[in-house]
Amino acid sequence: MKIVLTTLNAKFIHSSLALRYLRSYAKPTFPQIDLVEYTINDVTMNIVADLYKREPDVVAFSCYIWNIRETLDVVRNLKKVRPDLPVILGGPEVTYDADHWLKKHPEIDVIVIGEGEQTILELLQTYQKAKETQQPALLREVNGIAYRDEEGIVRFSMPRAQIEDLDTIPSPFEDHLDELNNRVVYFEASRGCPFKCQYCLSSIEDGVRYFSLERVKSDLLRLINHGVKTIKFVDRTFNINKKYALEIFQFLIDNHNGTVFQFEITADILRADVLDFLTENAPPGIFRFEIGVQSTNDETNRLVQRIQRFDRLSRTVTQIKESGKIDQHLDLIAGLPEEDYQSFSKTFNDVFALRPEELQLGFLKMLRGTGVRARATDHGYIFMDEAPYEILGNNVLSFADMQKIKRVEDVLEKYWNDHRMDYTLEWLLAHVFESPFEFFQSFGDYWENKGWSRIGHQLEDLFTRLQEFLAYKGIERMDHVVSLMKFDYMRNQKHRPRRLWWDDVLEKLEMQQIFATVYEQRDRLRADFGEHAASEKEYFKHTLTAKISFDIETWIQTGELICGSFILVVYYPYKDEQTNAFVVVEQDLSMAK
Repeated sequence: MKIVLTTLNAKFIHSSLALRYLRSYAKPTFPQIDLVEYTINDVTMNIVADLYKREPDVVAFSCYIWNIRETLDVVRNLKKVRPDLPVILGGPEVTYDADHWLKKHPEIDVIVIGEGEQTILELLQTYQKAKETQQPALLREVNGIAYRDEEGIVRFSMPRAQIEDLDTIPSPFEDHLDELNNRVVYFEASRGCPFKCQYCLSSIEDGVRYFSLERVKSDLLRLINHGVKTIKFVDRTFNINKKYALEIFQFLIDNHNGTVFQFEITADILRADVLDFLTENAPPGIFRFEIGVQSTNDETNRLVQRIQRFDRLSRTVTQIKESGKIDQHLDLIAGLPEEDYQSFSKTFNDVFALRPEELQLGFLKMLRGTGVRARATDHGYIFMDEAPYEILGNNVLSFADMQKIKRVEDVLEKYWNDHRMDYTLEWLLAHVFESPFEFFQSFGDYWENKGWSRIGHQLEDLFTRLQEFLAYKGIERMDHVVSLMKFDYMRNQKHRPRRLWWDDVLEKLEMQQIFATVYEQRDRLRADFGEHAASEKEYFKHTLTAKISFDIETWIQTGELICGSFILVVYYPYKDEQTNAFVVVEQDLSMAK
């Protein structure tokens, strides 16, 4: 029997962990399972044509909010050319409202409810027996599914219990590793979540189950040795079991080989000794923590049954940041119950004050099966009928408010999360704007009013647009801000940039005078910088200069602001792995430093 397991990933670099579990569990019985991954950006008919030419006897799709629309489009068209083909759907998007999906979409034959490994194997065996005997498949004998009987009536079989011993599931990483080349690999050490946050599907499942440490270490080592670049743990609260988490952290510290690992961490319950261990022993850049804050409004957290101590979370995030070893990605959700625009602006400022490497601003989605969806009328929610079910407003947050916050999100992604202007933004937040939210909101509003959201942009445009916005605001010491923008632009380039966005470039004679000054001080430069500064030809090949209004070098080192006419010289080495260097000299060369 020809079997195809498939899904539509959000991006090509993503990989489906669910399909690999299904394949590994069914493989001893069906060794020729075909696992195929597409993306939501692929042309529908191209996917249909590819599935058709594979001539499957059964096809199963893994469904999520990000791919359900495209998946159903594929299924509808596939069924038109293969009406006899059994189509199975599974995954969180169809699990919690199977009756709805089967009644609305007659092209779906079976929906797998919940954990799918045992169910998919029994389904395949049932279809194989039906093929061999030329009889209808006895779907009612397979636990854990919803299906349509001979009369077209939607039926549910007996529920299926969860797999208690997760090690009985064969590893999804024993073979086929070449499929994962140049992809992000998703990995789990446990299933379930101890918390009951009402906007999350994990709240529905009781308890936490673990794979054995031996199994986890074996799979991780296999992936590391294969050369996987990024592994994302999908455990909902990785650090809930202190001893278990510590042992995995230690194993990865000892064996990482350059692979980057991302974990979902509950920061306010991270124990002090674990925190100390990580900040003292984690290799820089190897671990990345995703921390869901969502809201700092206590009443909102109570309404969604979210237990959180923001003071403890703040201490944890701060200590990790000060260590400089682990990047942190903090999440917020706009639109939670009873959090209005003003409350959300406070939440944003509370969390931004921690200066995470990334701050993701998301919007509440009314996922099927969650408590917030079941009680949507209690808070006047209106939301999209189709996936992703994003809210359009509620009793305290209007649609207009939501659109304003979306403009904050847009500018936040472009200017903070991409770290193009860190020094500039810190200056603006310290000297110009009352709060981070006020800056991102006012800039986002200006961006929208200028129509920039409807056109593309180059890197240089981000600088000129910020400059235009700040000029419109009429801020003081604009010369200092532009100086920092030049510095941010130059220091973030891997190679000497060919294009500059500012007009006050130096004349050739000025540049030669600056070279002479740098040449005289080359002994205080970094070794490679000093070596190239000894030759005028090499110096000009590897440096870029800009006029600035204060001594940025001294300001960074001591915090002292020395105003004047200065020249910023940024050095670009040959190799990408070598970071840039810079030096500041006074434009009055008689007082060069």
